Amino acid sequence: MQIINLFSKSALASSLLMLSGLALAHDGHQMQSDVSIATDSAVVTDHSSMDHSKMNQLDEKSNAVDHTQHQAITTTTGEESIASHSTHDHRKEHGAQVYAVSTLDTQWQVNDHAEGVLKSKLQTRIGTDENKLFVKIHSDKQESQATEYDAKLLYSRMISDFWDVQAGVRYRHEVTQQEHQTDREDKFDAVFGLHGLAPYFFETDAYFYLGEDQYAALSLETTRDLLLTQKLIAQPYLDVDVILQDDAKYAKKTGLNRAAVGMEMRYEISKNIMPYISAGYEYTKGNQQTAWQSATGSEQSGLYAIGFRVRF
Repeated sequence: MQIINLFSKSALASSLLMLSGLALAHDGHQMQSDVSIATDSAVVTDHSSMDHSKMNQLDEKSNAVDHTQHQAITTTTGEESIASHSTHDHRKEHGAQVYAVSTLDTQWQVNDHAEGVLKSKLQTRIGTDENKLFVKIHSDKQESQATEYDAKLLYSRMISDFWDVQAGVRYRHEVTQQEHQTDREDKFDAVFGLHGLAPYFFETDAYFYLGEDQYAALSLETTRDLLLTQKLIAQPYLDVDVILQDDAKYAKKTGLNRAAVGMEMRYEISKNIMPYISAGYEYTKGNQQTAWQSATGSEQSGLYAIGFRVRF
């Protein structure tokens, strides 16, 4: 019995010792956890207590760029560009430069009746591509007769890429040979017309005239260059004069009064020196019957010429 009681007390003591050990172990583990949590809290607390304002200021300084110099450079460059743009003469890029060119054309022409005439033409144009002034002078000196000539002064305004509208005045000095006297007349006409390049590259001058003695007429001149070589050029031509009305002393017949068609062959020694020969056909209707002249019939004849053209 005493042995049983002793064994029971020993077992109870051992159980108490085991329970005490477990309790101590649990308390130690909890203390370590509390220490770890406290340490982490301390670390977090120390990190949160840091002064980030200095870091923010550094970031702001590093990210902030001084654009004043860039703006100044941009402004200066813009002002220089505007100044350059304002001083640049854009007219030279849009056909506004003024230029002048003259062409002198002289030829000796004979017909089938061996009648010769010295013909001269001078054309000068000065201005820009949009606005030009044309001066055209034409003279005919037949054998044993006085010289006839006319002069045109025309203002030319570009209305499209290939056409100019023209307006101006023409002066005519006409000589009429009578049986025993020579009669000279000076007349002025208003001129309206078109100058330009027709389809298929036909260079064309078309004019309408209004003048003294109920004079009204139309004229058409057209040519086209056909390059045979770089120097040798063929040029067909057509000249037409139509009289609509004429009550002058030495009036010409109305209708198709004159027409000439032919071919010119020129050799360009340079762009400024061009000798040529030509052959063609001419029709003239004649003069009206008036108190100062008798009516004449129509005539047809071949035309043959040699000439020289200079551009300067």
